[in-house]
Amino acid sequence: MNPSSSCQSSEDDHMDDWLYLSADSTGPQGLEESRDDQEAEDRGKLKSKLVSAWNSVKYGWSLKQKSHFSKSSPLTMFGHSYLLSHQAERERFRRSFASLLWLTYRRGFPQLGGSSLTTDSGWGCVLRTGQMLLAQGLLQHLLPPGWTWSSSHHVVKDDMDLPETRPALNADSGWNFVQGPKKRGRKLSLGSLLDRRMESKHRRVVSWFGDHPTAPFGVHQLVELGKSSGKKAGDWYGPSIVAHILRKAVAASVEVPNLAVYVAQDCTIYIEDVKRLCERPPLATGTSQSWKSVIILVPVRLGGQELNPTYIACVKKLLTLQCCIGIIGGKPKHSLFFVGFQDDHLLYLDPHYCQSTVDITQENFPLESFHCKYPRKMAFTRMDPSCTIGFYAKGQKDFESLCSAVNAALSTSAEKYPMFIFAEGRGQEEEGSSTPSNNITHILRKDRRRSSNTSNSMDEFVLL
Repeated sequence: MNPSSSCQSSEDDHMDDWLYLSADSTGPQGLEESRDDQEAEDRGKLKSKLVSAWNSVKYGWSLKQKSHFSKSSPLTMFGHSYLLSHQAERERFRRSFASLLWLTYRRGFPQLGGSSLTTDSGWGCVLRTGQMLLAQGLLQHLLPPGWTWSSSHHVVKDDMDLPETRPALNADSGWNFVQGPKKRGRKLSLGSLLDRRMESKHRRVVSWFGDHPTAPFGVHQLVELGKSSGKKAGDWYGPSIVAHILRKAVAASVEVPNLAVYVAQDCTIYIEDVKRLCERPPLATGTSQSWKSVIILVPVRLGGQELNPTYIACVKKLLTLQCCIGIIGGKPKHSLFFVGFQDDHLLYLDPHYCQSTVDITQENFPLESFHCKYPRKMAFTRMDPSCTIGFYAKGQKDFESLCSAVNAALSTSAEKYPMFIFAEGRGQEEEGSSTPSNNITHILRKDRRRSSNTSNSMDEFVLL
């Protein structure tokens, strides 16, 4: 499009690109070529929609599909327990679930670097579940505990047949109604101003995952960072490789300078490595040291071709911890983001629903497609053994509490073969040059460490 076209009317802005011809293509031949390009683009868009529809059918995706949850058993999600037999608890769960960021396949975004792909439908599900895990960590990092997305309070009929509710028009609703003979209107309360501030942060976090080359945690950036691991757009990504891609993405971003991502080595969290990653120089005004917040990602394999039932109790324990931010997992060739459980079923968000790309460069882009109000569940026995577990710690004391709580949860698995362990000191490449930390109790001796593959990836075991 010519630079001068920026002065055209708004109607002109929506005209087809082939109408804007350069000086050397104003003749009939140039017009025919432009029409051919437009037809090719239209065919590409149609193909993208057909592929998206096929994937939705292939994975049984339907917005009307419902999962039935027991109202007699508590449901656990991110360390919070909900008893669905009580209306208030069901409503609290619904609001919390609908506030999670739901990042799915998209179609019609700018071409991915080094390819002609404008959709990740059919191949990007692990990238999307990785995005959802990182998004959960960012929400905990930037928003206050108990925050819920305001639009999720709207009247809905969800999978648990909640009764219709309307927000009460009182001081707690965020609006004060001013009435008088000449004036009837709304006056923002302090609570509403705070809500707007939180909503602004929420929108900013969503924009970071947009399907645009400038988004720091968008699929374009993740695919670019995956090239150093031998991956390209259209390839399958395993949960371990995605963990390392997320680490690189956060390290390269300027949006969250107070957050770091640590990826465990060989099913071991090295405490000294985490300390070195999170510690910052002493403040100029004092001698105390401040810590960065940290997201810890632990790639594990919980069995051979199928999940070892021994680990189910441990997975449940981990999901009851408030420091746990979810699991990149799924079933074979079908990645899902696990956020909780009820009885013998996992609760998850599914990325396999292909939606149109949202332009996150617009000031008030729509948010509805980034949230899901349809909770789903899957039997633990169907869980693929290859997964990545995520944790979040706000500061040093939180990290110490995390070590204690996670270790207690790990003790529920097989004593001889825990899912993963904590160890003093540093990883192999740095071991021998450090002094073990005295601040955190030594959790497991190194001679109890199970042997494991030293590769950075577990992709050779399974393709999700």
